[in-house]
Amino acid sequence: MKLIQLFRAPLNAITFVLLLVIVSSCSTDAMQTGNEETDSQDQQEVNKDANRQSTGSSSEALLSDKSFTSIKLEIQYMPGMEPGQQTIDNFRTFLEERLNKPAGIELVLEEIPSANKDQYSIDDIVSLENTYRTAYNDDRMIAVWGIFLDAEYTGNTENGTVLGVAFRNTSFALFESSVQEFSDRAFGPSRTVLESTVLNHEFGHLMGLVNAGAPLQSDHQDTEHGRHCTDENCLMYWTAETGEGILDMLTGGNIPSLDNQCIADLRANGGK
Repeated sequence: MKLIQLFRAPLNAITFVLLLVIVSSCSTDAMQTGNEETDSQDQQEVNKDANRQSTGSSSEALLSDKSFTSIKLEIQYMPGMEPGQQTIDNFRTFLEERLNKPAGIELVLEEIPSANKDQYSIDDIVSLENTYRTAYNDDRMIAVWGIFLDAEYTGNTENGTVLGVAFRNTSFALFESSVQEFSDRAFGPSRTVLESTVLNHEFGHLMGLVNAGAPLQSDHQDTEHGRHCTDENCLMYWTAETGEGILDMLTGGNIPSLDNQCIADLRANGGK
């Protein structure tokens, strides 16, 4: 297990599925629960229900310090699927810029065994979470779980490859084998940039973007394309889910950022 250092925000600090597809909708809307089996004995020891809600429902809890003053991110990966250190550093910066957690941001990385599958469904991922996740909300700490998988998504089509999904309120997954395959192509984006873009996009959905828990402060939801932003330069713009869109957004090796409208939504719900 790797423990990435605890970060504390200064006291004066001011206070989501990338798809390589031609046509597709955001996978966050397709997975709210799934495989909700619960071990009654474990339930007595740890209340897991709070971490098994719908995507975006913990927007304020993640963003503000009202209920939780710190956050722990448990990131697990299968052999050969470990995210790069620069990806983790980029993700940490993204979190520090948006979350009000004065007691700190903690990231823990851990390798878990492969499930030896050719594809993963949402139910498969939920089963993995139920088996391997150990971090749950505790007192004033909110917990988030993520996994980097060694096979593709069952929902892939000839025209599209899903790179990541946000499901439940504090859970996400990256299909890292697909990320690696795409980033290894000639003229493709670097692995760090692609990993970071997918990771930030998925966490954007967990934070409630757009209009999935963080109320709109302006009319910028692209309802035709689900929970996405109308600003074509924003991290949450729907073309970030297409192969051509990703190539356009990642031109020059830059990770797309949130636009001012999305940031305003986060700030109004307790974020920075």
